[in-house]
Amino acid sequence: MLKNLIRLFSLAVLGLLSLSHIQAQDLAVKGKVTDDSGEAIPGVSVTVKGTQRGTITNVDGTYSVNAASNATLVFSFLGYESQEAVVNNRATINISLKTDTKALEEVVVVGYGTQRKVETTGSIASVKSDELTQLPVTNVAQGLQARVSGVQINQNSGSPGGNISVRVRGTNSINGNSEPLYVVDGIQISNGGGINDVSPLSTINPNDIESVEVLKDASASAIYGARAANGVVLITTKRGKAGATRVSIDSYYGVQQAAKTLDVLNAAEFAQLENEVFKNNAYPNPASLGEGTDWQSLIFQKAPIQSHQLSINGGSEKTQLALSANYFNQDGIIVNSNFKRYSYRLNVDHKVSNRFKVGTSILGSIIVNNGIDAGSTTIGDAGVVTASVLGAAVGAPPTLQPYREDGSIFPFGEQGNGQYREVVNPLNYTAITRQRNIKRTLVNLFGEFEILPGFTYRASFNADVQNRLDDFYSPLSIINRADISDNSGSASKSNSNFLGLLHESILSYSHKFGEDHSLRFTGLFASQVENSNSNSISASGFPNDATRNEALQLALNRTVSSGRSKQRLDSYMGRINYGFRDKYFLDLTARVDGSSKFGANHKYGFFPAISAAWRIIEEDFIKDLRWMSDLKLRASYGITGNAGGLNPYQSLATVSSGGGYNLGNTYQTAISPTGIANPDLRWEKSAQTDIGLDIGLFNNRLSIVMDYYYKRTDDLLYVKTLPLSSGYGSITGNYASLENKGFEFAANATILNGPVRWSVSGNLTANRNKLLDLDGGTTQERFVTNYSLLSVGQPLGVFKTYVFDGINQTGDAIIPGYDGRVGGHKVKDLNNDGAINSEDQIITGNPNPKFIFGASTNLSYKNFDFSLFLSGSQGNDTYNVSRLSFENPLGQRNLLEGVVNRWTPTNPSNQYVSAFVAGRLPITDYAMEDGSYVRLKNITLGYTLPTIKGISRVRIYVSSNNLLTLTKYTGFDPEVNTYAGSNTAIGIDNLVYPQAKSFLGGIQLTF
Repeated sequence: MLKNLIRLFSLAVLGLLSLSHIQAQDLAVKGKVTDDSGEAIPGVSVTVKGTQRGTITNVDGTYSVNAASNATLVFSFLGYESQEAVVNNRATINISLKTDTKALEEVVVVGYGTQRKVETTGSIASVKSDELTQLPVTNVAQGLQARVSGVQINQNSGSPGGNISVRVRGTNSINGNSEPLYVVDGIQISNGGGINDVSPLSTINPNDIESVEVLKDASASAIYGARAANGVVLITTKRGKAGATRVSIDSYYGVQQAAKTLDVLNAAEFAQLENEVFKNNAYPNPASLGEGTDWQSLIFQKAPIQSHQLSINGGSEKTQLALSANYFNQDGIIVNSNFKRYSYRLNVDHKVSNRFKVGTSILGSIIVNNGIDAGSTTIGDAGVVTASVLGAAVGAPPTLQPYREDGSIFPFGEQGNGQYREVVNPLNYTAITRQRNIKRTLVNLFGEFEILPGFTYRASFNADVQNRLDDFYSPLSIINRADISDNSGSASKSNSNFLGLLHESILSYSHKFGEDHSLRFTGLFASQVENSNSNSISASGFPNDATRNEALQLALNRTVSSGRSKQRLDSYMGRINYGFRDKYFLDLTARVDGSSKFGANHKYGFFPAISAAWRIIEEDFIKDLRWMSDLKLRASYGITGNAGGLNPYQSLATVSSGGGYNLGNTYQTAISPTGIANPDLRWEKSAQTDIGLDIGLFNNRLSIVMDYYYKRTDDLLYVKTLPLSSGYGSITGNYASLENKGFEFAANATILNGPVRWSVSGNLTANRNKLLDLDGGTTQERFVTNYSLLSVGQPLGVFKTYVFDGINQTGDAIIPGYDGRVGGHKVKDLNNDGAINSEDQIITGNPNPKFIFGASTNLSYKNFDFSLFLSGSQGNDTYNVSRLSFENPLGQRNLLEGVVNRWTPTNPSNQYVSAFVAGRLPITDYAMEDGSYVRLKNITLGYTLPTIKGISRVRIYVSSNNLLTLTKYTGFDPEVNTYAGSNTAIGIDNLVYPQAKSFLGGIQLTF
């Protein structure tokens, strides 16, 4: 009954939207559509081939359509194989549709091979290329955002190619790396970096990717052992296919702009405030100054973004080739920030004989990134307006001028009688050279030989080759002329090289015993070596800006440094997959990893996993429920490792150069001990339990995936304080532990499948994180910033502050401890001891969201297509540090607009403090805000042109990204973090580079 009600609903909607072009000479054709058991199928799409004419079957499976006597009718319905029938002057055509078995044969990548989706026992999510590239993204992680349940992706910085952090089922480390392992065509790479760094993932062109599989639970990821505790992201690039050569062009161009600016005091309001702060008459007539300089409009710009890709795909039965080249260029919405990528891909597969094949995957890219500093960690003093471009733009006095008459940047120290020399002209940052040139090549070579039927050996040789050059130059021209000295002007050049080599030997055996039993075995030996080296030179004291940093030998002061490191990982893995009647499945995995980074007593780690699945839908007691098309119960348990937070040689006693001595009137550089040996240093280990349920309803028109997981991570790397008598301040060891537990939900529904096609999908994740131990019970709390805390029993990164209690009013009793003045911030005396001290600090916020979600819809009719994509985060707090600086009227810098309503004897505000020289706001929950948001990530409208001779497909489209963000957050962007991918300092905003809103148009051609 429920099945028929849903089909009737689809019928009603389609009946309103479908078109019938009735011609007098056409034949009226009617009939009935049934399934292979003879049951009527309502909602079947019946179309006249080559036309837009069509209808759908009624609740009893009948239909009627007008068609030419020689026309062909096409019958299609989700979950069944499409069928065609020639009218041939027949007035009645009855059709029986066969169940589509392709769903059972769908294959997913599982690491070191593939597996039928029906056989999977672990928690694996798959995303296809058309979803990844729906947005104009610079890296694959951006394309995954809000599309996979259990995966939280934050765009920490909106700068072109900027930093992004990925967390699979929560944060799993304290001092280690919580980023998942990325495997690109077998090549293992990592993500990370600071707030102003280029994301390593941005070196890979998202347009080259065919699909992405995210291995979330331990049973799915344990095959990668010591690097899998944070999940694994498998990236498969597009490969050639046999057949006619196809040439594709995909090109778009668009414009980006700032989604929001902050309201600040204008020149008249600022001048009035300055007079009030300093109690002078520096601005005799503030009202005459008007609006003044709008510094945000000077640093923000409308910025172009473009991408152009050429792809060639084809081959014979023996050899297939896929070749592509891409040019991507994105200017930032802040002046002089830019990201360019030139990339290519070559994938070749060749069958030498029926038993032997070889192939290669080569991905290369050249990155040129012009960066700009954004996101200061300074709180509440003038430093915040000298450390980043956005801080400088918000705090720049609107009474000052940006340029001299000759067009050069006008330093603030040369204006206003030098009273603003501690504040930086924000245009200074646009004049500083901070360029990164990155060359990266990923190479995979493989050979596969079938020793016996079902028994195969595969050898692969992988290389990750990176070269990076960082250029920096801060010119003399932006320095106050009175401050220029022999040491003015600074520059540096830094070179770094990385070579990662990986060999894998894989034996696999697959056999089906009779009709009931299937067995697959995979065995692996792998050896991985990573070599890196770097050298840099820094200089200061240039005669002029003529050579910038291209002639460092001209500088008066120079320092040099260099370094080299090497690490090795050897691995052994075995996996057994057993299936019975496509009903019961059991997977066993075990991996042993040995690393040169770990202590002498723990060089090797063992990582086992077990998982099972029961396809309940195959049981006789449920087969008769025709509205249910799939039902599978999954369960798994496994242990994975994390070595990402440990540097080479950290388990050994280390020394380094530091200060020096003057011996015989000659300066000698000294080498001193810096690290104590720890032979017990070992892996961080995560033990994870997962229970999942896969549901398919109404011939899989509605599919649902639900998972509950519990993950405990022990032996966490933590820096423990040592007594001074040891001669060392601290030691890194395996002391801490934490847990993550949560629920994941994902659903996909095909609502309409006729002339109008309409599908919707959504996912929701609720993760709860808790710190269980820091250092064996000695320490219960430790601040990681002035307001972020590690506290046993609490989530990572919670905020601990004083509690804001309004403004001290005239006549109030002033409690000693903070801002003891009328018109200053009042802090709650929580323990009622008559003083404000650390005992009055409490946990006031949690940066971890209660849940995150994503939702999308796709609609098509005739040649038109429409898509919409939303993402969001709910229940997370954000500490807006910038408010402690820009709502504090201490003079010399501009403030947020609300400070117009500051406290005065005649305006007893209970929110904004009075003007006071060098005052500082206490660290309270005053700056705590709700960081929840719902963002319209993308909306796209496309049209596919009718067939053009010589061109198989032409599609044009228009798109808008980040068009709308619904949030109560008052900063530039709710999705930011000043501390980038930190595990402990999260949800913090001190004016980070915001994400842009963009509008673009594109064209896709296939020849």
